[in-house]
Amino acid sequence: MEGIQLLLVLLPVAQGANYPCIALVTAGMAVLATAWLVIRLVFVKGTNTSRGPWEADGMRLVPGSRGLPIIGETLEFLTQSPSLQLPAFFKRRLDRYGPLFKTNMIMEDLIVSLDPEVSNFVLQQEERLFQMWYPDSFLRIIGADSLITTHGLLDRHIKNLALRLFGPENLRREIIQDVQKTVEDSLSSWLNHPSIELKEAVSSMIFSVTAKKLISYDSSTSDRKMWKQYDAFTQGLLAFPLCIPGTAFYKCMQGRKNVIKMLKEILNERKKTEERHESIDFFDVLIEEVKAENAEMTENTALDLLFLLLFASFETTSSGITAMLRFLTDNPEALHELIEEHNNIRKRRADKNTKITWEEYKSMKFTSHVIHEALRLASIAPVMFREAIEDVHIKGFAIPKGSKIMICPYTVHLNPVVYKDPSTFNPWRWKDIPEPAGGASKDFMAFGGGLRLCVGAHFAKLQMAVFLHCLVTKYSWKAIKGERMALSPGLRFPEGFRIQLFPKA
Repeated sequence: MEGIQLLLVLLPVAQGANYPCIALVTAGMAVLATAWLVIRLVFVKGTNTSRGPWEADGMRLVPGSRGLPIIGETLEFLTQSPSLQLPAFFKRRLDRYGPLFKTNMIMEDLIVSLDPEVSNFVLQQEERLFQMWYPDSFLRIIGADSLITTHGLLDRHIKNLALRLFGPENLRREIIQDVQKTVEDSLSSWLNHPSIELKEAVSSMIFSVTAKKLISYDSSTSDRKMWKQYDAFTQGLLAFPLCIPGTAFYKCMQGRKNVIKMLKEILNERKKTEERHESIDFFDVLIEEVKAENAEMTENTALDLLFLLLFASFETTSSGITAMLRFLTDNPEALHELIEEHNNIRKRRADKNTKITWEEYKSMKFTSHVIHEALRLASIAPVMFREAIEDVHIKGFAIPKGSKIMICPYTVHLNPVVYKDPSTFNPWRWKDIPEPAGGASKDFMAFGGGLRLCVGAHFAKLQMAVFLHCLVTKYSWKAIKGERMALSPGLRFPEGFRIQLFPKA
């Protein structure tokens, strides 16, 4: 995704729009700002004059600022950081307020945790003191009936359905071969280009694998129509939530609308015929769930789930792969050891051109170290949200019931107590650190934390490992453009990252 354009946020109108339209938007913002100030003076000020029950217990509320009317501190939050260091938005508030502070962004009051212990506590107390929550603007994009909004038994049931596809057994039996074939075909096609934009090319490659498994959708024969809509969707995922033609958020919502329309068309076609496909895909599984007696899953839930799984499967993985190659390009020693590991795997085969086996995949120890180290530094999932369902006291602070918490894995991943020289790419550090079971731990949150682990974590790591195997055993590459990675607040490649691929002799 490209970085957020602050000018677009400040003047959210289409290119070529006339000045009366801009004036109308500005006037509307002024009216909303005035209304916000009146409400704050009349109600908020009045409610703060009395002592809260927490003060009697020696507790105090989390300090901070709500920022400007309406927009809060959103603009500063979305400002691009020049590197993979902790963004300036967090640094300034960490210095002023400490590792817990309140803010307002994307039209929500939030308590931000930069404290690894507090973040781990919040995640571990899910369904007891906290529950999953996301801002309304984010739910508009992902879908109100999405997997991320479910709790308890329904959440676990939906995860079990997803694990039929993404669980270790299906990865071992079927998906590993499909991924390898797609990767080999993609790498071969990249040789025909003087350079390729890596993240875009990898995103398209991974989407083709996932879409085929989820909905039997063949990108190669469909002119990439669905993929193009997702590309429009990702451009505005973290934009300011003003749905006005010309804004990134509007384009994002249009992308979602078009993908959901395509999924509905597929659903309607499936419902017209009672005949089974040659092989059952995940869409078939969801249709059976919707048809079941006393079904908790509706058609909207099924469509939102498919929409989210398709998006999550390629966006985060493509960012991770692009970051890995960026790090390896600058670290020839790590690249050499990686190549050596994969060449040794090939040497042990009777036929060097046979497919990767599950046992070979599980033997890729240094590859796994490279993957974890790249994901640690890149923080591809920049924030996680929870809501307090009880009054909580922690570290001298009171977190009232209903408070919204934003957890930032940056500070967990850059914790010098756990990771020596935390800003340095050092895959060898994982030889002395146990890799997180299930994909996450209190010190590693690339795939979530607590009860909410990413159902596609094993699938993502498999794709990364297979991609690296196919790449380093048969090809070399040269960076053409794009030296920099940045956070805005998620991972960005401000100038892109273009590489040229070369076949090995």
